[in-house]
Amino acid sequence: MNAYIKKMGRPSVAKLQKQCDEFNAKHPVGTAVTLRTDTKGDIATKTRSVAEVLSGHSAVVWLEGVSGCYALDRVTVG
Repeated sequence: MNAYIKKMGRPSVAKLQKQCDEFNAKHPVGTAVTLRTDTKGDIATKTRSVAEVLSGHSAVVWLEGVSGCYALDRVTVG
C-alpha cells in the first residue's frame, strides 16, 4: 500500500458511488471527454458506458478507442 493511501485512507464505496452518480447525472454515454494518460498525453474520446465503481475501489468509466477503463479522476468533460 502506498504512503498516500496509508495517510489519507481509501475512499468508501459510498463516496465512490456518489462520484459515479454525479458524473452520470451530468454526462450521458457518448459525452466528449479528454483522457489524461501517463504515456500518451491527452486523448480526445467519448464515454461508452456509465461510470461505475470497479471492484469496490475505483470510480471508472469505459471510453471509445481506449483499452480498459479509466478512473474518473483522469477524465475531463469537453
